[in-house]
Amino acid sequence: MLSLAGFLTAQTDPGPRSGAPGAGAAIPGLTVKEGKFFHSGQAQFTEVQSVRGTIAGTDEGLGPRFNLNSCSGCHAFPAIGGSSPASNPQVTVAPSSQVNPLLLLNIISATGPVREVRFKSDGGVHDLFTIMGRSDTPSGCNISQPDFAGHVASNDVIFRIPTPAFGAGLIETIPDATIAANAVSYPSLAIQGHVNRNGNDGTITRFGWKAQNKSLVIFAGEAYNVEQGVTNELFPDERGEGGVQDPAACRVVPSAQDHTNYEQTQPQSIPSDSVSFANFMRFLAPPAPVSSYGNVTAASINNGRTQFGNAGCAVCHTPSMQTGNHSTLALANKPANLYSDLLVHNMGLLGDGISQGSAGPNDFRTAPLWGVGQRLFFLHDGRTSDLLEAIKAHDADGADTASEAHIVLNNFRALSASDRQDILNFLRSL
Repeated sequence: MLSLAGFLTAQTDPGPRSGAPGAGAAIPGLTVKEGKFFHSGQAQFTEVQSVRGTIAGTDEGLGPRFNLNSCSGCHAFPAIGGSSPASNPQVTVAPSSQVNPLLLLNIISATGPVREVRFKSDGGVHDLFTIMGRSDTPSGCNISQPDFAGHVASNDVIFRIPTPAFGAGLIETIPDATIAANAVSYPSLAIQGHVNRNGNDGTITRFGWKAQNKSLVIFAGEAYNVEQGVTNELFPDERGEGGVQDPAACRVVPSAQDHTNYEQTQPQSIPSDSVSFANFMRFLAPPAPVSSYGNVTAASINNGRTQFGNAGCAVCHTPSMQTGNHSTLALANKPANLYSDLLVHNMGLLGDGISQGSAGPNDFRTAPLWGVGQRLFFLHDGRTSDLLEAIKAHDADGADTASEAHIVLNNFRALSASDRQDILNFLRSL
């Protein structure tokens, strides 16, 4: 087995693949009418919010608390629907009096990633910004940011970055039974993943870092409310801070701000923004892998794929699952080559201390790897842009025997430097 020093220097992340985005278009096979819903949803996804909609080019509903003012601000790279861009729009979305303290605390950075903050003490999202100090701040509104400095000092802060939405409709269409069938024990690898479930109907949840959300409609409605402060038919109440609702002077747009447009005559304009977001994500094509790129050959990629399986990585990062029946034929009975089992696994020291459903404090959903070739930030908190560093973090450079990835990482370390490099080259082809 290589020494740790050898492991650190023997291979290199090729970096984000250059060229045209390998994702962002509609999934092939949509009908003309389904395509209209995709494009309508895409337009809503890129819409910018302001408090009252009085700023040119914006719609109403932002705040009183928010992390960003558009869906596409978070989900921007390598195309609309992706993950965090390299240049963080959060540093310009609020007055410097709110942004600068967050920069000093290293909560956000101008060079990314886009982040949300959660407190371990309550598990909830605590929005970074308020509508104070804006040109459209309502008269009489007076609220402040949470005490981020105090929570950082008490080690109570964790971060999460946006998950890509590419191929989300295929993921939504995978039958529960198919996902449940992945939940088998691999004693030789110390792997025992499990599903996360909806607490009411017992069905399998699959979206989010802890597989905490069941459907794209719920995922969209919750994000609209939590990240932008826009109330909607699924989440009709302003959140406030610390369980206390903000003053009425700050809540100037009636709830639900986002609602079904009953008076519209064009079918694609009738759904609420939240439902339109879900339609856009549902109809987004999965990322397209490449057979070679730059100086990386097809032979290297093919060997990397083989070694990825030999090391045991493919046990959790399951290469493909099949979708079930669906009213949209473009999604029905199709392969979803996502490289995830959609289970949650104990990741030991990588855990963030927060439980969601049956996903415990050290559990995370196996992150789908399709599209990783053009991704900039890795892991739930975006702590690294280096793919090799992300791999090593799966078991804390070999020190974390509690992680279900520990034995697989030992297998990875035992490979030749050439084979490890081929695995990295393969991953960047996805």
